[in-house]
Amino acid sequence: MYYVYVIRGPKQFYVGSTNNLRRRFNLHNSNKVFSTKNRGPWQLVYYEASTSIKDAHIREKYLKTAWGKRYIKTRIKNSA
Repeated sequence: MYYVYVIRGPKQFYVGSTNNLRRRFNLHNSNKVFSTKNRGPWQLVYYEASTSIKDAHIREKYLKTAWGKRYIKTRIKNSA
């Protein structure tokens, strides 16, 4: 399985993809990912699973666009 995920920090969202969601999320929160280092703590707010790495990368690219960001904000609007 390949995952596309969205995590929320104190000031922003981060979109990424991985084949091991738990390990990657723990790396984000332990400041071992360069792009999110010292900007946490992070909360997992959304993820999607795919059987194809190509599909996961296409979806990740979409979620990083303006339309994708709007989609995510709509999907997590009612979450805590």
